[in-house]
Amino acid sequence: MGGKEQVKRSQILSCKLVSLFLLVCTAFFFIFSVSDTLKRENHIDDWNKNKLYEVGKTNSDTPKQKQFEGWKAKACNYSDGRWVHDAEIKMRYSHKCKEIFKGWNCIANNKSNGRDILQWRWQPRGCDLPRFDPLYFLEHFRDTSIGFVGDSLNRNMFVSLVCMLKEASNDARKWRPAHADRGYTFLQYNVTLAYHRTNLLARYGRWSAKIDGGALEQLGYKEGFRVDIDIPDGSWAEAPSYHNILILNTGHWWWAPAKFDPVKSPMLFFEKGQPILPPISPEEGLDMVLHNMIDFVEKNMPKNALNVFRTQSPRHFEGGDWNEGGTCQRTKPLLPEEVENIFAVKNHSPNVEVRLANRHLQEALKDSSFNLLNITFMSEFRADAHPSTSGGKKHEDCMHWCLPGITDYWNDLLMDTLLMKR
Repeated sequence: MGGKEQVKRSQILSCKLVSLFLLVCTAFFFIFSVSDTLKRENHIDDWNKNKLYEVGKTNSDTPKQKQFEGWKAKACNYSDGRWVHDAEIKMRYSHKCKEIFKGWNCIANNKSNGRDILQWRWQPRGCDLPRFDPLYFLEHFRDTSIGFVGDSLNRNMFVSLVCMLKEASNDARKWRPAHADRGYTFLQYNVTLAYHRTNLLARYGRWSAKIDGGALEQLGYKEGFRVDIDIPDGSWAEAPSYHNILILNTGHWWWAPAKFDPVKSPMLFFEKGQPILPPISPEEGLDMVLHNMIDFVEKNMPKNALNVFRTQSPRHFEGGDWNEGGTCQRTKPLLPEEVENIFAVKNHSPNVEVRLANRHLQEALKDSSFNLLNITFMSEFRADAHPSTSGGKKHEDCMHWCLPGITDYWNDLLMDTLLMKR
């Protein structure tokens, strides 16, 4: 009997040990599982909270909509802030990027502060502007076609974006879709970027008086520029039906007396093939063109497309306009009072069109589907970031921007705008 009881006690003990072992394993598994879940959830919360981009990483357990809740919850006015000196900032891309127009390559052209202009970081009030992440951009906008439509300042921004994306992918191939001036496709991601050059958005060309006369001839006009307010320039007429995302701009050329002399070569506006009479001013023409071009884009863009209109890029000519010996020799960002002195409309400076153009644009975009990309305020401070005398022109270039440079921050804002809407 004693032996049997001993065996029985051994069996009971063994069962208890097995049960205890299983209980410990279950508890360990449960703790590990909860810990792992908490880590993952905390990671997502941190990502949303700080708007951080994780290069090349995605969370397959989290729906796409969930991943971007932080963007909507933490909306911030990134266009309002100040420039902070930060010597630790790393260059976003090499100045050897082949797409950089020679006149804008301030480092290669040995501009005295070519590298110093990169040591300033835009700091919005009350938040941080996420730094553009090229790999994340390519992953998120896979199978997307993006078109920049506008003057050479939009090319400035286009080049910045191309060079940043090339840092993440080496399979970019030159391709010019839909009559674009230039373009690239990143083959691995099927992401296309194109730049469509157009100065006024609307079609325009030289106009000369006819021998047999006409309405304009009877008013004494002999030559000028014909601007068809209801017809988009052919360089981008097909762009709305081709691209998923459009970034438009216009402005500089509407206040360009050196190009559109109000006496010798005025802008003459036409609608439905006939001259608008009595003739209207360039500012009135701009309003009509903006209305028509915005309407044209909205009617021709594919469903779920995104439309963006960039505000005016500021010029920094001091002492006269570009053809009057104007210069931009600053080596540091402007102070707030200096900004007001240069750009206040009441001062009638050579750079006055910046805020005037924005007034017209803001009014035109009311009740439209366009998203406004406000780059003006942050850029007004950066009189130090233009090619100036290093651009190789006969006059100082105080209009375009050095690359790498300020337009990189425009693309920070662009990425934030697009992610907020996708």
